Amino acid sequence: MIQYELLKKEVNTKARLGKIRTNYGVVETPMFMPVGTKATVKGLAPEELYDVGSGIVLSNTYHLWLRPGEDIIDRAGGLHQFMNYNGPILTDSGGFQVFSLAKNKKRDITEEGVHFKSHIDGKNLLLTPEKSIAIQNKLDSDIAMSFDECPPASASYEYLKNSVERTLRWAARGKKVHSNKRQALFGIVQGGAYEDLRRMSAEETVKMNFDGYSIGGVANDGESKDDMYKAIDYSIPYLPEDKVRYLMGVGEPVDIIEGVIRGVDIFDCVLPTRIARHGQAFTRAGKINLHNAKFKEDFTRLEEGCDCYTCKNYTKAYIRHLITTDEMLGGRLLSIHNIRFLIKLTEELREAIKSDTILDYKEEFLKKYLGEKYQ
Repeated sequence: MIQYELLKKEVNTKARLGKIRTNYGVVETPMFMPVGTKATVKGLAPEELYDVGSGIVLSNTYHLWLRPGEDIIDRAGGLHQFMNYNGPILTDSGGFQVFSLAKNKKRDITEEGVHFKSHIDGKNLLLTPEKSIAIQNKLDSDIAMSFDECPPASASYEYLKNSVERTLRWAARGKKVHSNKRQALFGIVQGGAYEDLRRMSAEETVKMNFDGYSIGGVANDGESKDDMYKAIDYSIPYLPEDKVRYLMGVGEPVDIIEGVIRGVDIFDCVLPTRIARHGQAFTRAGKINLHNAKFKEDFTRLEEGCDCYTCKNYTKAYIRHLITTDEMLGGRLLSIHNIRFLIKLTEELREAIKSDTILDYKEEFLKKYLGEKYQ
């Protein structure tokens, strides 16, 4: 199980400093979780994750259910043993993937669950709240997520209202069958950018007394930044102070800062490894693209002062060479840097909370990161 301890509130905002006690040690919040979709953070060994300061890693229930299957992972001794990660692991419910990856996007949402076709072979599948929890129980992660519906940002108010009510019923069903006593279970708040739906979803989910709470539906295609921030603002006031608050699928540096200021504790996103595979890197002056010819003879580090393995040992010119010749080391080195960048960002946000200077930190960061775009 896990236990959250609130250590301090920042005096100027809703930002908070905390600790999560897990089966695999204590992690500090705010924090960023690298995503290990298929029981691996793409390109990185566990030792490299420890080196960048990783705490909780997220793995994907949907993908692991299809390959290799929860029974194989169970026989391996659980997900920690299977992927050799000696740290806490969170598994998502598979709900988002059902809605985003289903073959031809065809799916049938019923009270029972979701009927859909596998994105791998087109096989007919059914994922229910009970099935999602049973899979996660066997994966033996430290934190499991309730099965929810992930409606598109463009959904109507009436659709979202029905979806929230269904998600609440699914949450209750999943909680009822959750049987892994070592594993925490989080509820998920939905409701789009509608204040009344977010409040209803949050209040009713909290009544079920989950071990932590997530704000979902904020990283869907077509959603504006304003709607994302509204969803957070409309959810946070109704979540208990003594439980973890998790913003799902968010990894842009600016959004992490805004989320922390609004009271969020943990974040996850595939972004740092995804952009790395396309030759891009986070820097304090914004993202850079190593495909750009100007880096061909740039023998400086990705980020002066960065303490990651990549910046300690390699230059932009070398990494550009790797990227433009399709050498896999290029994506690995950028992934190490990008994950460290986001983890370092949350470390600095923790220090800003301690000194009650998070608004000053935000101002300084955004001026440099956004440059001329900053207003």
